[in-house]
Amino acid sequence: MARYSFLSTWAVEAPIDAVWEAIYETASWPEWWKGVKVAEQLDGGGGDGVGSVHRYVWRSKLPYDIEFRMRTTRVERPYLLEGEADGNLRGEGRWRLWEGPGQNERATAVTYEWDVETTIPWMNGLAPVGRPIFHWSHDVVMRNGGRGLAQRLGARLLFCD
Repeated sequence: MARYSFLSTWAVEAPIDAVWEAIYETASWPEWWKGVKVAEQLDGGGGDGVGSVHRYVWRSKLPYDIEFRMRTTRVERPYLLEGEADGNLRGEGRWRLWEGPGQNERATAVTYEWDVETTIPWMNGLAPVGRPIFHWSHDVVMRNGGRGLAQRLGARLLFCD
């Protein structure tokens, strides 16, 4: 299996609570995040969301879908959200949020750490030469997310990488 580690960073001129809610409410992602085809809750977990399970289907500019389930393992509202993925991708994801001053209001920095391995045989076979393309595809989806988040919140996108 091919392993990948991604780090994406966004900064939006919006309060941390608004950013948290948009990220935490994953069922609404397809409304504002280009590339998210399906985001559905399968299990609600506990009152804080720990143990909840969501199913996602993603597509970038490349002609294939990635499907996986994510089980929430840690919630520290509004600063940290962690989960474990299983499906076409297997591994861990972690959202971290920080708030600070912006030009016109509070600004929130967001990082997403995504450490996964692919379980799709053709992706594993292509990994030695396809790794740069898979990284590019991930980056496209995450940039779409940063832009979509800012638009959803009516906020200015300060940074997206």
